[in-house]
Amino acid sequence: MNEQGTIFDQILAGKIPADVVYEDDFVLAFKDINPQAPIHVLFIPKVRIKTHNDIDEANMEYVNKIHLAINQYAKQIGEDKNGYRIVMNCNENGQQTVNHIHMHFLAGRQMEWPPG
Repeated sequence: MNEQGTIFDQILAGKIPADVVYEDDFVLAFKDINPQAPIHVLFIPKVRIKTHNDIDEANMEYVNKIHLAINQYAKQIGEDKNGYRIVMNCNENGQQTVNHIHMHFLAGRQMEWPPG
């Protein structure tokens, strides 16, 4: 993972376009450019928290706001009743590829288990 500015930092700065589906003061959500489900959206905090291991009391409000944003978005698109999957990867073995936490929102089909 790159320790410099991430692609998400560039999206937040408006330097790279994104298909934004949700935004508030804490969270930005946009469609994944390589979707793994009919609906695949990334929810990111507007501050960089590198990995799940870096979540603490000082930045926990951003993580809580992501969960609330996901709930709101799921209701907005009608997937709250059908169901959906949210995923957060952590570090290399967890397949985290961007050094800025993000939650994958996957919906629009029956999910399978185990995921991989």
